Amino acid sequence: MKFTKDEIVKIIKDTAVIFGITLVAGALLGFVYELTKTPIATQEAQAQANACSEVFKEVNADGDLETVVELTFNEIEVDQTVSAKLVEEGITGAYVDSIYEAKTSDGSLYGYVLGVTTTEGYGGKISFYMGVTPDCMLKGISILSISETPGLGMNAENVLVPQFRNKKFEKYTVVKTGAVSSNEIDAITSATITSNAVTGGVNAGVRYYEILVEGGEN
Repeated sequence: MKFTKDEIVKIIKDTAVIFGITLVAGALLGFVYELTKTPIATQEAQAQANACSEVFKEVNADGDLETVVELTFNEIEVDQTVSAKLVEEGITGAYVDSIYEAKTSDGSLYGYVLGVTTTEGYGGKISFYMGVTPDCMLKGISILSISETPGLGMNAENVLVPQFRNKKFEKYTVVKTGAVSSNEIDAITSATITSNAVTGGVNAGVRYYEILVEGGEN
């Protein structure tokens, strides 16, 4: 197929215009990315720090959560050897996917934040943070992402989260008839799967930390 001279000139012009538009668009996108990269990173870091802080808050006299110790958080690597031991023990429905050291203003270790994901929720994965201290206390949990049934499993924030505040390490069990011992967790009404998923995730996090301590690596 042969092109006339005018057709060739038109093709070259059109190509040049498209190239120019692409070049300008790319430059603008690059400029916008560089302009927003730092603020976005700052916001993400602040959101992560807030979520970590949540698990160490205490309930005040009015029943509200408040920060009692100012902490900074530094991410450390998940110990894959410990993770493998969890699997060997049959803990396969939940796993620790992130860890942060929590330190006070003078640099002293206050505890750890364990990021846990359970795959056994009714609506899929549920991710949360849990705060633990060197004396093997579970200070609290904070849900990061959950897609359970509205009005049922989505009540985890109000029903389950408060039950995991300031508890000694145990293997927690979900009950439907009302908790009567420290290791029992009241299930969300009509949402036993969600209740078991979150509780199983907490148990996985507790066991991860226990193995870490047993290995002398805390």
